Amino acid sequence: MATTNPLQFIQQVRAEVAKVVWPTRREVMLTTVMVFIMAALTAVFFALVDMAIRGGLQAVLSMFG
Repeated sequence: MATTNPLQFIQQVRAEVAKVVWPTRREVMLTTVMVFIMAALTAVFFALVDMAIRGGLQAVLSMFG
């Protein structure tokens, strides 16, 4: 494996960073909002599933107790 000196390494890093396509502020805001919406929907879904399982389990246990 070839070794590079620190100056070449920094130049290569700067060249790679220059290739990165950074998102716009609008894109960041939209994706952030979408993440919060999806997290909220997931939380509601699992809350409903939890309530259904709890109700079913209580019904089963009430038959035996």
